[in-house]
Amino acid sequence: MQQSASSSGKIIFVNPPYERIAPGYEFVRHITNRSPSLGLLYLAAAVREQGYSPSIIESDIENLDPEQVATRLIAARPAFIGITLFTVGVWQAAQIARRVKQRHPDIQIIVGGPHISSMAMETMQRFPEFDIAVIHEGEQVLPALLRELQNGRDLSRIAGIIHRHNGELQQTPPAPTISDLDSLPLPAWDLLPNFPDTYLPAIYDYPQSPVATLVASRGCPFLCKFCDTSTFGARVRANSPEKVFQMMQHLSQEFGIRHVQFVDDLFLASKIRTLQLCDLLIASNLNMTWSCTARVDTVKPDVLKRMKQAGCWEISFGLETGSNELLQKMEKAARIEVSEQAVNWTAAAGIRCKGLFMLGYPGETRDTMRQTREFVRRLPMTTMNLSKFTPYPGSPVYQDIYGTRIRDDHWEKMNGMNFLWQPEGLTIQELDQEYQNILSGFYRQRRVMHKYVAMSLRHPQHLIRLVRFLGGYLLAKLRSHINGHRGVLTEAGRKQAPTL
Repeated sequence: MQQSASSSGKIIFVNPPYERIAPGYEFVRHITNRSPSLGLLYLAAAVREQGYSPSIIESDIENLDPEQVATRLIAARPAFIGITLFTVGVWQAAQIARRVKQRHPDIQIIVGGPHISSMAMETMQRFPEFDIAVIHEGEQVLPALLRELQNGRDLSRIAGIIHRHNGELQQTPPAPTISDLDSLPLPAWDLLPNFPDTYLPAIYDYPQSPVATLVASRGCPFLCKFCDTSTFGARVRANSPEKVFQMMQHLSQEFGIRHVQFVDDLFLASKIRTLQLCDLLIASNLNMTWSCTARVDTVKPDVLKRMKQAGCWEISFGLETGSNELLQKMEKAARIEVSEQAVNWTAAAGIRCKGLFMLGYPGETRDTMRQTREFVRRLPMTTMNLSKFTPYPGSPVYQDIYGTRIRDDHWEKMNGMNFLWQPEGLTIQELDQEYQNILSGFYRQRRVMHKYVAMSLRHPQHLIRLVRFLGGYLLAKLRSHINGHRGVLTEAGRKQAPTL
């Protein structure tokens, strides 16, 4: 039976601003990913089921800076604030918490998320503004924690947290993982203002809107050295195909969703489960497209054919590099020959392929960068992402190099868009130049450009977003020239611009 909500049961969940877009480049928002935090949607649904009154602030999507977020929280004065933390957003979250505590020290500020799951104690030591940390999954821990806080009981009874007691940090034993994912309530999409229209993925990352994100499983048993699996662990747990279909049907009927992005680490971990979901989708005539991620060693032509029939539009593969030597250093099980076969099979099935790569991993050389540049050009991919190697807290490679060759351990720069570490024999300047070379070498191919032109004509929404982006870019350049900055957009760039 649900508890009755009261004024003391109000909790606001916050996805803090990450400053992913440099000042001067605000027009980039027209084409970047603006998907909501699925983790917060699950948490909000879990506490609402127990009688609490949740709401959600998506800072970047609402274009809110830390001061604006804090102002909104101070005015609302909830009993609890829950902040999800990725490494890049920790400092902004602390700034928000500090402002709130200055005005309302009685508000309990609870943090969780991937960063906390990997560096909980260090984070709590650095930031006294955070009252409690929830480690790993929170859907069962958080409602129990809120009850104990409301009743003034000893928090040591709650597993899976770090809390402050008499000026000291105390960590309780780990909470059990959630085995039955079907038991969780549906994510609270209804709490998002103007959902789904405001929450679009990156341009060209979906065929048609509205779009929503889903997870069908949690956990990853593989041990890639650059990856942190602290939050969900190594054991794969999955929703039943029936539950996944129910969520897709709910999104279609309640919100008019036409495309779903599955963001699982291992959507194709089980061939049987995947085929069962495909059968449900084919039989239902739901008329919904979807995309997912997969390992290259989990796809086969027969499965791909069924996925295409069930509406699969795109598969993202973590290809990482064109060098088998680097794949071995990363402790990736697959080799480039297997990767190439998987991409070819996927393209032959009529499913778009997206390759996920990184540059600058330990052991990267000029030769491995050349191999990657050639690799991306010969694969029949439609799109690719290239990240700048970042040693994320909690990953094995972070433990290998932190404190030795780490160039900059500022958490706010750990977003995959900064080279914080350089391999032996390479400079940051070389890495940045090769980064541009790989991307331009792929996207300037005639076949790739033709696909984007065709998609823009078939789905004009992408063309509209692109026009808004280009219009914002030209306007920003014009303003820069009018103000005497010769077209330089960022403050840092203006300071470095040569004078005539």
